[in-house]
Amino acid sequence: MSFKRVVYHEIFRYRLVSRAKSPLISIILISLLLLFMFAYGTVSYVPLQSAAFTRKEDSELMQTDKSMKKMNSGVVLPISLTISTQRNMIIEVDSNDQFHGRKLPESDIFRSDELTKKFHGRVLEFFNSKCELQFFMTWISAAESFGRREILAVESVFKAHPNGCLMILSRTMDSPQGYTVLKPLLDLGFNVQAVAPDFPFLLKNTPAEGWFDNIKSGKKDPGVIPLAQNLSNLMRLAVLYKYGGIYLDTDFVVVNSFKGLKNTIGAQSIDSASKNWTRLNNAVLVFDMNHPLLFKFIEEFALTFDGNKWGHNGPYMVSRVVHRVEGRPGYNFTILPPMAFYPVDWIKIVKLFKMPKTPAESKWVEAKLHQLNVQSYAVHLWNKQSSKSMVEDGSVIGRLISQHCVLCKL
Repeated sequence: MSFKRVVYHEIFRYRLVSRAKSPLISIILISLLLLFMFAYGTVSYVPLQSAAFTRKEDSELMQTDKSMKKMNSGVVLPISLTISTQRNMIIEVDSNDQFHGRKLPESDIFRSDELTKKFHGRVLEFFNSKCELQFFMTWISAAESFGRREILAVESVFKAHPNGCLMILSRTMDSPQGYTVLKPLLDLGFNVQAVAPDFPFLLKNTPAEGWFDNIKSGKKDPGVIPLAQNLSNLMRLAVLYKYGGIYLDTDFVVVNSFKGLKNTIGAQSIDSASKNWTRLNNAVLVFDMNHPLLFKFIEEFALTFDGNKWGHNGPYMVSRVVHRVEGRPGYNFTILPPMAFYPVDWIKIVKLFKMPKTPAESKWVEAKLHQLNVQSYAVHLWNKQSSKSMVEDGSVIGRLISQHCVLCKL
């Protein structure tokens, strides 16, 4: 519109200053002016509308992108969107974080179909008498996200337990794409299988059955923490309660056999003076079927669920329960020190990915590697902190992986 004003102004300034010397010239000038204005308005009408619409869409996308970035930073802000890890579902939340009863969109996590109905039979068939130990992992992300680090975790399980059996509870991995990911291990004869879980079956007759129904119906607030993360926390408890065995997160390197472990949970931290544990973790759980502590974990999860606090339904939850029941009759379990599963604190884990640059650092790497191989069952890599770290040649993690892999494709 500024260009049009300039043209309009210039034409009429000419008329005022020079005063057309003939009516013919005046008529021609006015006709040209009207024709120009009509043509300009007609041509610019559609593009201006289109541009305005595009700017509106871009603005909305930018706002959504900003919301995602704020969420991914780990800071809980009064934003208007909660982004689920399942197919990028968007669930509306009030700007003041008040939850209104709503039914969550159906997703692959909740869906029961012919595949999930076969879950129990597939579990019994897979864990036969040939399994030395039965391991479980969970995966509620896309199959293509199951990368080299996750494969290395699986490899290390079989390096330490060649006759063990590992079931990955995952709808996305229970697919042709997931089979392709696991095929190199299957070709070597290892017993690994991805199976789509049946949540209603796993939670039936447990304290979390009602919680799950309320989440599905929208009566329970899932919170801002990705629901998949909390469902993984619950699924590991339920599957061990139903079948017994060993649960392991996908960011571990197993360095020694779990064969001697029974009804065991690991401490993440201890008090340096008293040597008493200060926090437990649920990234490794070793329990018999129907163990009462697992029942208490599931009960606590359902009763105190809070989807807005990281760790509340995981490490902090198991810590709360064990603190209450430790020493009481009927609960027989062992708490192992941090060196067993969490020998390196998450704050320091990145150091283990670094190549030694001095003789002193090389000596430290040798000592740390010996300590881990002798005193630990597994080493937690704390993916949230170390996922962007490259495994450098000669590093503790690099050498640890080379000693405990079977495919060994870094």
